[in-house]
Amino acid sequence: MFKHWIRSLSARLWLTSVAALALGLALLATSVIYVLERYPDPLLGRREQLEFVAAVARGLNFDSAGHPVSVQLPEPISWLFNVTPTEVQYRVLDENGRLLMASANARSGDPWLAERLSDVSGTIAHATINGRPYGVATERIVKGQTVSYVQCATSAHFIKELVKLKVKPIPEIVSILLLIATVTFGLTLPLTIHRVLKPLREASRAAEQITPRNLTTRLSTTGVPSEIKPLIDAFNEALGRLENGFTVQQQFLAAAAHELQTPLTLVRGQIELQPEIKDKELLLREIDLMARQVRQLLHLAEVSESQNFTFGQVIIADVAQDVVAYLARKADAKEVKLEIEPHPTLPAIWADRSALFIMLKNIVENAINVSPPKSVVSLAIDEASIQIRDEGPGIRQEHLPFLFKRFWRAPDAKHDGAGLGLAICKEIAIAHEWRLTVSRLAAGTCFTVWL
Repeated sequence: MFKHWIRSLSARLWLTSVAALALGLALLATSVIYVLERYPDPLLGRREQLEFVAAVARGLNFDSAGHPVSVQLPEPISWLFNVTPTEVQYRVLDENGRLLMASANARSGDPWLAERLSDVSGTIAHATINGRPYGVATERIVKGQTVSYVQCATSAHFIKELVKLKVKPIPEIVSILLLIATVTFGLTLPLTIHRVLKPLREASRAAEQITPRNLTTRLSTTGVPSEIKPLIDAFNEALGRLENGFTVQQQFLAAAAHELQTPLTLVRGQIELQPEIKDKELLLREIDLMARQVRQLLHLAEVSESQNFTFGQVIIADVAQDVVAYLARKADAKEVKLEIEPHPTLPAIWADRSALFIMLKNIVENAINVSPPKSVVSLAIDEASIQIRDEGPGIRQEHLPFLFKRFWRAPDAKHDGAGLGLAICKEIAIAHEWRLTVSRLAAGTCFTVWL
């Protein structure tokens, strides 16, 4: 049981996540403690000095002209200035440096800084007051048209001791928080993992139900993480191809058994060698039709499986020219004109050239078959589609849903065929992730391959 759990994805996620969290928090805590212990004054000391001068600035009261007249400090700050008058002092000065107000021990003596007030505003400068080192923070106050300055001097010794008091408990506090965070995370993480992996467990149970006799089952992607979804989709597509392969194989074998009852080549050869046979042309025509059906069945079996395709960069206009050249004799015999209307600048597409040729050839050949003499079959090509238009009688509305079904032929069809040509085109379009649509025109039909 334990071996099964330790090898499971849940256990690996739990161990990895807890270890990563503990390591990350430990590194962060160590870095913070190191910086605070190594450089306490620049971090905490500067912050304390800025808080003192900001508190005095906030507590200033002004007259109507904008001059400071009194200071009202918060109780903790006021207490601090009173009990440590030699360690923390403040002064309020006008823009010329004249003393307006000050704390108990700062009302007399020379200016704390030799620099101009405007030059040290917003900074903390080092100074020596009564022979002792201090840090002096200066803040500029603007009230209407009046400018005044607040200075707060804090002894270096006081700041050092204050910072020590704040830094001392930090390692212990951080260690406790680190332990609590790691334990809490470790206890709650299994619930999260259990919920997150629920779709995978359901997919595994569904996969267990798939057998060679049950290829219709598909794995659900509902709630599956986005990282796993492509795997589930690929598995479902593989099942679909497998199921389709069995279906195609069965259909092909059935059709081949039906169509190949006699060796067509030998029969045709025997007929050609016996001039006394009546209606020889009709017999040869029937044999040729059967041979064509066999070729179409082979094409259908090939295009039904994507692994039979060889993809590459293909220029559509070149393939269209090959199709027109291939069908030129048939078009001339029917007195039908073939036209290509390519886009001026067409980029290459990613496709199987042979499959594209077969698809266009089947559609154009059907268009020739239904076109009246002196009419035009056109291929219009642009970046998004290939359109094949004819000027035939058109397709009846009720026949449209059956157009791409295998072995289906319109009841009023006047040309020979097995009803496989458009089914082959549909399979080629699906393999390329194209759309193949048909629409009725005022005179004729338009087949569109959406690339």
